Amino acid sequence: MAEFPRSLSPKRVLKLLKAEKNPHSALAVFDSATRHPGYAHSPSVFHHILRRLVDPRFIAHVSRVVELIRAQKCQCSEDVALTVIKAYAKNSMADKALAVFQQMDDIFGCKPGIRSYNSLLNALIESGQWDRAESFLAYFEMVGVTPNLQTYNILIKISCKKQQFEKAKVLLDWIWNKGLNPDVFSYGTLINGLAKAGCPRNALDLFDEMPMRGLEPDVMCYNILIDGFFKKGDFVKAMEIWERLLGASSVYPNVVTYNVMINGLSKCRMFNDCLEIWNRMKKNERHCDLFTYSTLIHGLCEAGNVDGAERVYKEMVERGVSPDIVLYNSMLNGFCRAGKVKEGFELWEMMGKDGCRNVVSYNIFLRGLFDSGKVDEAMSIWELLPEKGCCADSTTYGVLIHGLCRNGYLTKALWILKEAENGEGDLDAFAYTSVINGLCKEGRLDEVAQVVDRMDKHGCKMNPHVCNALLNWFIRASKLEDAIRIFGEMGAKGFSPTAVSYNILINGLCKAERFSEAYSFVKEMLEKGWKPDVITYSLLMDGLFQGKKMDMALNLWHQFLNKAFKPDVTMYNVMIHGLCSAGKVEVALQLYFKMKQWNCIPNLVTHNTLMEGLYKARDCEKASEIWALILKDGLQPDIISYNITLKGLCSCLRISDAIGYLNHALDHGILPTAITWDILVRAVLSNGAST
Repeated sequence: MAEFPRSLSPKRVLKLLKAEKNPHSALAVFDSATRHPGYAHSPSVFHHILRRLVDPRFIAHVSRVVELIRAQKCQCSEDVALTVIKAYAKNSMADKALAVFQQMDDIFGCKPGIRSYNSLLNALIESGQWDRAESFLAYFEMVGVTPNLQTYNILIKISCKKQQFEKAKVLLDWIWNKGLNPDVFSYGTLINGLAKAGCPRNALDLFDEMPMRGLEPDVMCYNILIDGFFKKGDFVKAMEIWERLLGASSVYPNVVTYNVMINGLSKCRMFNDCLEIWNRMKKNERHCDLFTYSTLIHGLCEAGNVDGAERVYKEMVERGVSPDIVLYNSMLNGFCRAGKVKEGFELWEMMGKDGCRNVVSYNIFLRGLFDSGKVDEAMSIWELLPEKGCCADSTTYGVLIHGLCRNGYLTKALWILKEAENGEGDLDAFAYTSVINGLCKEGRLDEVAQVVDRMDKHGCKMNPHVCNALLNWFIRASKLEDAIRIFGEMGAKGFSPTAVSYNILINGLCKAERFSEAYSFVKEMLEKGWKPDVITYSLLMDGLFQGKKMDMALNLWHQFLNKAFKPDVTMYNVMIHGLCSAGKVEVALQLYFKMKQWNCIPNLVTHNTLMEGLYKARDCEKASEIWALILKDGLQPDIISYNITLKGLCSCLRISDAIGYLNHALDHGILPTAITWDILVRAVLSNGAST
């Protein structure tokens, strides 16, 4: 801090203030000068220091400076008062701005002009006090203040904030008729409002009106439109505006334009185009900022191009741009998703040195290490968490417990779950679901109920996803009664079973040939407002066919068609398989040819099922026709197709033809399985044919 001479002038203080680049230091100089004997600040000094206190970190000092102006009775211009009003407006302190406005004469010794009125009007809008703003506008007329273009621009802003876009457009036309000539800001405000409200095409109409009115849109208008179209998912229109900007004679893309383009293209997953824009930006010597690098790195990592992201990251460091925690996390996530554990650890160390680690960083790295099977390393990172002053959140526990379960450390996961419960750790349904799935996979179904109870006690509500998983596991373990009990308890847990829940249970009952119960659940499903879907009908029909109840299955099929539902390929396959199994191959063939009438394309399973049915019926010729249709439809026969054909031909004693198909499979790179050799060896041994 410079030492002041005995005789200190405002000119000298102003020079010292301008030399201080740091606002803290400038404020210290100002305060020291204030205390200097025989010295009084000039309006220029007050104006300078007030301009530097607009930042939210220093706004608290503005009132102190204002009181000093009042105490000194310093005669200031309206510009000084405007700076104070704008500072309060920027920090959403409308009441403070109003108080200054009302006392301008008393504090600054000047009367408010139209600029002060406009600034206060804007302050009220920025703080969301629209009704007060409109009342204040009416006050203009009472005191004889004539609104100017800036006033009307603020009115347009009010209309846009309220999403009253028609009103704003009428006002814009009225300004033209009034002879005030709206400016780029007038149009830009309305264009911005429409674009942000998801109406970029309406914004484009206004944009196109500007040249017709003799106004050249500025780069901000282009940026708003490009961003609006990208957010609407209209990539073509966004690129069209970009091309128009490149073709404009007096407007050029700025850093914001490039950032909007890179961000938009990144969200459209057009990462090569992102890199092209980035290269163009560098070629035109536009300074890439942290947002540019962050967007590009995040996009490349999301696309799996971690090498490209690493190149961008290295260039950023070389250019002296310091990464922030968001960028570091994007890069770390990219390394983890690519399985680059070594690079991940190197970046992790760098993040630690820069003090750029938060709980999100830990969650990303833990997930990446578990995904790569690095359990010991993950546990080492987990143990560092409390030491670094970070607090584990529900995501951390979810990642940790899920990772341990996935890697076979269920006991460790259970221990951490219990430790978190006892220490009141932040747990959510994902952590409990991971443990429940782990117990189910190991067949420890008796322990599941205990975990479900603990989940409820810890305030984690069961959800349909967890219950559906439980239903699946109990049905797989042939514990159908337990599955029905869980299904019944879903309502008591605060949520209703979904269509998926019903389908899981109906499938289990059908497989156990408990058809009457399956039907009762379909009835209940209808009563609860859930409409049985294609999956429900397919499961029921498959169960009925397996239970040799073909008439019931066909009846259900006709019910389905009568309800104007459209069968999918899976349902057709169920029907064709059921009919073939019941020896109704001709009916199955008719159904196959009807599929295309329903715009449902048969898949390889359809053809394989039909071939198997035809071979069982000893109709080798028609089975061969189905093989030809497989090739005609552009499908590639698999080993199942070949095995069905080999078995069918061998059953018709056409062993040499079967061996021809075997050679065909080998020529097409399809390797025989044990089943293939079993079919052929049995056929040769049974018929004494020569190999």
